Amino acid sequence: MLVGTARPPIAPSLVTVYSQAPQQFEEIAVLSASAKSMFNAGGQRGTDKVVERLKMEAAQLGANGIILEGFDQTQSGSFGTGVSSDSYSRHGSVGVGVGGALGIFKTTAKARAIYVPTG
Repeated sequence: MLVGTARPPIAPSLVTVYSQAPQQFEEIAVLSASAKSMFNAGGQRGTDKVVERLKMEAAQLGANGIILEGFDQTQSGSFGTGVSSDSYSRHGSVGVGVGGALGIFKTTAKARAIYVPTG
C-alpha cells in the first residue's frame, strides 16, 4: 500500500534491511510478502525468501531500505502417504506398514519501504 511518493526503481541489491528505523527516512509504502516451504517450520530459507521478496517490492518503488515489522509462520497444509504388505501362511501371518507425512508452511512478513537520504 503506497503511503508516500514512489521514486524510480532501483536494484534490489541496493535495498538495506533495518530492524529499527534509521534517524531520518521518508516512508514510501507498507509491504507484505510470503513464501511457502515444505519440511522446514521456522527455517531460515523461508525467511530469506520473504526478505528477498520484500526487497524486490521496495526496489520497484525506489525505496532504498525496508524496516522489518514482523514475521508469522503458519502451517498451510500437509500431505501423507503409506504402504503396507501382508504375508499369510498355514502357520501365521505377518503385516508390515510404513507411513509418513510432510507439512507445508507459509512464512509471511510485513515491512515498511523507506527512502533514507544519503549523507
